[in-house]
Amino acid sequence: MLEVTDLHAYYGKSHILNGVNFSIQEGEVVALLGRNGVGRSTTVKAIMGEVPPQGSIRFRGKEIAGYPNYRIARMGLGYVPEDRDIFPTLSVRQNLELGIKNTRKPGRWTVEKMLEMFPNLARRADAHAGVLSGGEKQMLTMCRTLMGDPELIMIDEPTEGLAPLIVKQIGELISEIAKAGVAILLVEQKLSIALDISHRVLLMGHGHIVFEGTPEELRNNEPIRKEWLEV
Repeated sequence: MLEVTDLHAYYGKSHILNGVNFSIQEGEVVALLGRNGVGRSTTVKAIMGEVPPQGSIRFRGKEIAGYPNYRIARMGLGYVPEDRDIFPTLSVRQNLELGIKNTRKPGRWTVEKMLEMFPNLARRADAHAGVLSGGEKQMLTMCRTLMGDPELIMIDEPTEGLAPLIVKQIGELISEIAKAGVAILLVEQKLSIALDISHRVLLMGHGHIVFEGTPEELRNNEPIRKEWLEV
């Protein structure tokens, strides 16, 4: 479904991605792990067109490197940014409705389903999104992206700074997304969530992939964890 080959990216003169290679198959959940600053978020942004990419990015066999982000989104690739980018002066319901790409063809996700899954959002459906807590904003951002019915969704640090109960709810939503057959690229710091829900793990260091394997293989590889994950 998604094939990334020899991906490079820069911020000014800083060379952030140094030849990243990986692929994601249909319905697969892949966790992208690593310490802060190794290029995980930049990888997702480069795929989505937020950062100019160099190299090959193929989605469903079509080269998308260099496409504008709105065009990539319309092709079926969803993106949940780390900064929980919602429209604060619009209601929760309006934020969700903005995520709909095709009003003539109902997708797998509806406003009603999102509100049913998250009573916190349902209770504030007609309130301004700006009054939501950090965890509620994260839920809203993820739900709004799902409203576009993506085939693959990239989620960047969804549990950062959230309370344990909200982290649990976010993990449950990610599991629901996977059960619906949506492929997921998950950038996450919390190993417990990433390893529990992913089929495969990519470990990044110094701007490229240094390990690829199953969650169990990473759990059993103490030298790799010590070198590239543990402080």
